[in-house]
Amino acid sequence: MAAAVELAAYKDALIILASTAVTVPLLKRIGISPALAFLGIGLIAGPSVLGGLSATYPWLAWFAVSDSKQMAAFAELGVVFLLFLIGLELSYERLTRMKKLVLGLGSLQVMVTAAIIVLVAWWLGRPVAAALIIGGGLALSSTAVVVEYLAEQRRLTTTTGRATFAILLMQDLAVIPLLFLVVALSQRGEEGSVLFGLAMALVQGAAAVAIVVLVGRRVLRPFLRLVAAMHEPQVFTAAAILIAIGTGLLTAAFGVSMALGAFVAGLLIAETEFRRAIEATLEPFKGILLGVFFFSVGLSLDLPAVIASPGTFGAALTALIVLKIAVIVPLGRAFGLSWIVAFRTALLLGPAGEFAFVLMQQATGSGVVAPEVGSFIVTLTALSMATVPFLDKLGALVARRVEKKAAPDPELAVAPPVAAGRRVIVVGYGRVGQLVCEMLKTHDVPYIAVDRDAREIADLRRQGHDVYFGDANNHAFLEQCGVRDAASLVLTLHTEGALDEIAQIARALNPKLTIIARARDADHAKRLYRLGVTDAVPETIEASLQLSEAVLFDLGVPAGKVIASVHERRDVFRRELQDAGVDEARVRNAVRSSHPGSGVRGAPLPAERS
Repeated sequence: MAAAVELAAYKDALIILASTAVTVPLLKRIGISPALAFLGIGLIAGPSVLGGLSATYPWLAWFAVSDSKQMAAFAELGVVFLLFLIGLELSYERLTRMKKLVLGLGSLQVMVTAAIIVLVAWWLGRPVAAALIIGGGLALSSTAVVVEYLAEQRRLTTTTGRATFAILLMQDLAVIPLLFLVVALSQRGEEGSVLFGLAMALVQGAAAVAIVVLVGRRVLRPFLRLVAAMHEPQVFTAAAILIAIGTGLLTAAFGVSMALGAFVAGLLIAETEFRRAIEATLEPFKGILLGVFFFSVGLSLDLPAVIASPGTFGAALTALIVLKIAVIVPLGRAFGLSWIVAFRTALLLGPAGEFAFVLMQQATGSGVVAPEVGSFIVTLTALSMATVPFLDKLGALVARRVEKKAAPDPELAVAPPVAAGRRVIVVGYGRVGQLVCEMLKTHDVPYIAVDRDAREIADLRRQGHDVYFGDANNHAFLEQCGVRDAASLVLTLHTEGALDEIAQIARALNPKLTIIARARDADHAKRLYRLGVTDAVPETIEASLQLSEAVLFDLGVPAGKVIASVHERRDVFRRELQDAGVDEARVRNAVRSSHPGSGVRGAPLPAERS
């Protein structure tokens, strides 16, 4: 019997490892989030699918999980690590930088949405205690799915991405009082007083947090410095895991959630110099343990209930998403978001998230929420999370149609001012272009910045940026910007074709114009020089040379040898330019511009030039 149990335990671990190493990467290639992949695999390997079919086909039992309770401890560790890393992310600097959206828009979204769901749940006959947990859980969205989805599409820095991330940040913060609420509701006295339970939870939580903070401030930083000084990666990894789990166990000893202690420890470390190192060290562990967590949730999904009552689940899912859209869109407009950005943000945040699983597990385990209700909420949450990609595609479709029919944003109709004198024209207002403009402004050099990303420019102008909408490929627009009398033209675009075309047009309009362009590499720089650019800065060459110089100095290679090798590489680049037919004056400009310093450490980085 013991051997059979042991075999089952190994089999379950093998299923998890196979899911992580094989199935999840395959599903990710077709655009399915790892969190959703683990949920789906857990559902298939659980009692709803393979577990049920194994009664008819016994060989399927080898692919079904034998005992889901054995995974509970590992699943809880996944939540602990998630809260710990969230604490690391919530630095004071980040909160103050995004305080308007986080503390304003985010907090209102959570409170208003939760209040409405609480009232609906109470109206449907749920007890007040259960309605409070249901409302709080469904008001939150999925950080694990949405942030990864936006990161893969490189949209976290867009207006929609920033607004979505800010609200998710506030939702992550809201988890802590909700966990307190679960403890409070489960510790009601014999008379059932919520206030009594809340008072008990606050006393226990305050004592646990106070001990974590006091010990953490006196011990954590010296302890981490001691461990880091050993230069042993495995010891540092063990110390990071010890902090995350140890603080969780400390708060658990006071009858409070382990996640709370891990969260507070993360907040404390966020203000130290070890924040990034610990975050990178624990990221793989968090991914695996969170995978186990989502897998265990998948095991508990009630697929037969969905098949038996598809209308009920469909109506609940639709009502949840519509409710969040109805709340987030007007709130987003009140905080300065455009209609389209507010709508797309609402669609991304419409589904519920992983913290609903955490709250339901604790609430059903403590008797606050009935098991059948908790099972319904968990299944509804999983179904809603699976709709995130489809809802975002719907938002993109609506945005394209609305933008075609909508009148132009008045901010985009503002024409560039007529030049009062010679000024610099900066084409491209991304991160590089903004830095160039900041440097010009610092040195009181008049300039005009233009870009053709309509949505970003409209938002940036409303935020006070002095940038104008227009296509620099258009002769008339360049002339309107004053290219015939400009002091110089700076091209910061990363698209080679557009950059080359603008350089040609500008050179034709003003043969004497100084044109400074960002080049992708040496070949692109050669092509730009042939098109008449005065100065091309190849970003790949400059980055590689600066990195090589830095690492050689740090490794103790003599300065003379380092500088000589760097100059040798630059001579190779200069000869390549000469062979390509670039005249001597431009070759000298290229070599000098690509290394404005003398070759010693501390010279300006090329990225600062471009």
